[in-house]
Amino acid sequence: MGHDHSHQHKDMKGRNLIISILLNILITVAQVVGGLISGSLSLLSDALHNFSDVLSLIVSYIAAKLSKQKASIHRTFGYKRAEILAAFINASTLVIVAVLLIIEAYKRFLNPQEIESELVIWLSLIAILGNGFSVLLLKKDSKNNINMRSAYLHLFTDMMASVAVLIGGLLMKYYQLFWVDSLLTLLIALYLIWVGYDLLKKSTKILMLFTPEHINIKDVVRAVNKIPKVNRLHHIHIWCLNDDELHLEAHLDFNEDITISEFDVILHEIEELLHHEFAINHVNIQPEFNKKDPKEIIVQD
Repeated sequence: MGHDHSHQHKDMKGRNLIISILLNILITVAQVVGGLISGSLSLLSDALHNFSDVLSLIVSYIAAKLSKQKASIHRTFGYKRAEILAAFINASTLVIVAVLLIIEAYKRFLNPQEIESELVIWLSLIAILGNGFSVLLLKKDSKNNINMRSAYLHLFTDMMASVAVLIGGLLMKYYQLFWVDSLLTLLIALYLIWVGYDLLKKSTKILMLFTPEHINIKDVVRAVNKIPKVNRLHHIHIWCLNDDELHLEAHLDFNEDITISEFDVILHEIEELLHHEFAINHVNIQPEFNKKDPKEIIVQD
C-alpha cells in the first residue's frame, strides 16, 4: 500500500512539471511578441527568464524520471544523483540569466526608450496568473526535494519578476517614468543572483560530497564510542547521495577480538543510533582489531 502511494506521488510530481512546462511555453511566446511590439526590456527580460524556466522544468522532469530508474552493474547507484545535477544546472542558469539582464539593463539606462505600457500591463498579468498556478503546483514537493525546489524557485522568481513588470507598466502608463523599466530589470537580476547562488551552493556541496551542515562529525564519534566494546570510530566519510539518503562510511576499532555475530549486534545498535540521532540511513562500517592504521577522525585517502 505504501509503495502505491509513493508511486502515485511521483506520477503527480511529473504531471505537475508537465503542466508547468506547457504554461511557461505559452507565457514565453506571448512575452517575446509583446516585448518586441512594446519595446519593453523588462518584459523581454521576463520572457528570457520564463524561457529559462521552460528549460529548467524540462531538466527537472528528465531528472525526476531518471532518478526512478533501477541500479545496475554499470550504475550501482542508478541515477539517484540526477536530481542534484538538475538543481545545479538550474541554479547556474538563474545566475547566468541574471548577468545577461544586468548588461542589458545598463545599456537601456544609457539609452532609454518609450514603451507601450498597456501591452506590458496585460502580459505581466497573464504571466503572474500562469506562474502563480505553477508555483502552487510545485510548492509541496519543493520542501523535500532539491530538484523540485530549483524548478519552484525559477517559477517563483519569475512570478515576482512579473509583479515588478506590472508595477513598472503602471508607472510608465500613468507617470511616463520609462527609466523604471531598466531599474526593474536590474532588481529582477539581483534577486535571481541571490536565490540562484544559495541553490548553487547547496547543490555544489552535495555533488562535492561535503559533510551536511547539520551534521557534527565529532558528535557522531562521541555517540558511537560510548557503545560497549567499541574503541574508536575513525576514518569517517559522511555525505548526501540525494535528498533522501545520508551515508556514513567509517572504520571501527574494537577493544577485543569479537565474533562476526557479535559485530552484527553492535552494528545494528550503531545503525539505530545514527538513524534516530543524526538521520543517517545508510551505514557502511569496516571492523578492526589491533590494526596498525591511522586512527584520526578524518584520514586523507
